Amino acid sequence: MRCPPALLTAPPLVLRRLGEPDVPALLQTLAAQVDHLRPWLAWAADDPTEDSVRAHVADTEADWERGTAFGYGITLAGEIIGRCALHARIGAGGLEIGYWVRREHQGRGLMTLATGTVVAAAFAVPGIDRVEIVHDTANVRSGAIPRRLGFVEVSRTPVPRTSPARDAVDVRWRLTRAAFLARAEQPPFPA
Repeated sequence: MRCPPALLTAPPLVLRRLGEPDVPALLQTLAAQVDHLRPWLAWAADDPTEDSVRAHVADTEADWERGTAFGYGITLAGEIIGRCALHARIGAGGLEIGYWVRREHQGRGLMTLATGTVVAAAFAVPGIDRVEIVHDTANVRSGAIPRRLGFVEVSRTPVPRTSPARDAVDVRWRLTRAAFLARAEQPPFPA
């Protein structure tokens, strides 16, 4: 699979591939947000450490080189405020998007802007015919993003979870290349 660009711009945001020099800033962001992220992201169950963040960044770099995932740091005025990644885990022709943003940046349309930018990058990769987003039904803010971007809900799946200590229902959304191109001819999506 051809890789999407390592740098995406969507003023006022810059989405970029992170590397070893970003470990301290990413650690600071994660440490400040782990309680906010813990209910939704299994990897946030443990408090981040410099070693765990360094390993994560190294894994992200290796995934990029293998073409299995393409992770971006979302930056605003040079500060890492979140992450957005494309994952090649839903079969040929598809990429799944995962995302999070710092609590204080929610409700401003920034995550929708970042995700929309990554969707466009995904469809610029030859052979990609669909992009999907999965989120917990209880994560209402995450669910608003695919709606705004024109995704269609395709399934709801009960998922037993150990953390958080409750069962969940995952919602899967899909946007096809044809729907994306048709939407691109319309006015920009609302924030």
